[in-house]
Amino acid sequence: MDVLQAIMTRTSIRKFTGERVGDQVLDQILRAGFAAPSAHNVQPWQFMIVDDPDTLEAIAEAHTHAKMLPSAGTAIVVCGDTTLQPELGFLLEDCSAAMQNMLLAIHGLGMGGVWIGIHPVEDLEVDMARILKLPGGMLPVGIIALGHAKEPKEPRDKYNPEKIHYNQW
Repeated sequence: MDVLQAIMTRTSIRKFTGERVGDQVLDQILRAGFAAPSAHNVQPWQFMIVDDPDTLEAIAEAHTHAKMLPSAGTAIVVCGDTTLQPELGFLLEDCSAAMQNMLLAIHGLGMGGVWIGIHPVEDLEVDMARILKLPGGMLPVGIIALGHAKEPKEPRDKYNPEKIHYNQW
């Protein structure tokens, strides 16, 4: 699958078979995250792999939009290290670029994934830090639920020419 095809056909998958994600596949997904651009090449991201059923269940109970985690079987929690990148805007952009790279890799590898936001909801940040025992300076930005899709999902064309402007508004 070429990159444009991956971008245009990627969808958010929320229903999973529960089949375990292999270590080699997970390694490829993580490498895609590490390949993301970052402001001043600081690379402030930290990736926490969660595949413990009790921890996945705890996250699902704490986060309304993470109910699919136990059936996915694997999550990648993307955290930003504020000691490496104290500029919040850059940190969020960098972590988001890494998440998008991983979502595209997941799709390109024939699997399913969905972005679950954490930041800027303070209660979610506190809950994730507690559940995952995050050290100080770690900002949980988002979660990627990933696994084998239970069923295919047709992509939608989201192109909107009304949101395109040239040279001036």
